[in-house]
Amino acid sequence: MRLATWNVNSVRARTDRILDWLTRTGTDVLAMQETKCRDEQFPYERFTEAGYEVAHVGLSQWNGVAIASRIGLEDVQVGFMDQPGFSKDPETEAVPEARAIAATVGGVRVWSLYVPNGRELTDPHYVYKLEWLAKLRADAEGWLAGNPDAQIALVGDWNVAPTDEDVWDPAFFEGKTHTSEPERDAFNSFADAGFTDVVRPHTPGPGVYTYWDYTQLRFPKRQGMRIDYVLGSPAFAARVTAAHIDRDERKGKGASDHAPVLVDLD
Repeated sequence: MRLATWNVNSVRARTDRILDWLTRTGTDVLAMQETKCRDEQFPYERFTEAGYEVAHVGLSQWNGVAIASRIGLEDVQVGFMDQPGFSKDPETEAVPEARAIAATVGGVRVWSLYVPNGRELTDPHYVYKLEWLAKLRADAEGWLAGNPDAQIALVGDWNVAPTDEDVWDPAFFEGKTHTSEPERDAFNSFADAGFTDVVRPHTPGPGVYTYWDYTQLRFPKRQGMRIDYVLGSPAFAARVTAAHIDRDERKGKGASDHAPVLVDLD
């Protein structure tokens, strides 16, 4: 089975490109983030014609996550149990956003995740981000405690660069989100809960990125960040035979600012 994650940065704007990529790469399961559409706006028919079943949650033109599979989708779940919400107005109820969806495919429980950005270290969204990661970590630890042999993949855009080699210039990110110590601690806590970064062993070294901002010619200058990850439970990690970051898919007209990350399972 070939599993991939990709922040597509608008599924409607990139439907042709996504479907062409799925065909070329032989990907069986694709977790998508930032679909940027409501459920009724998702191009289900195009994916169905290509042989993929889709589970999607989208509430507005922001956020949105999906899982597309050509090997079936079972037990679809929108959001994790303790997923917090966000509201700019403290007087308004904080409603969970469209940032997490799960389905079982080929015996693997796949979670497509779009972790909050955080915006700035002094922004309420940063507090929300840390709370969101803490709640996800607690739930994920519980899933493994309930079944240590469960095959679980936490995949998506984590909006965290956990080491200095995961950004093009650590000094540039001082005082900014994505590289702060609390964010890195939150990301690394998933390893303590039993989840492993299954891609890094196959794509080692500095300068290996998954995201390049559209501005300042970041991509041709190789000024990127590694913020898209596949974290696997022990039973899932044991099945991984190869992993790859498809940097070429960041090239050309109409590309997302993220590259797909692929994992092959035996």
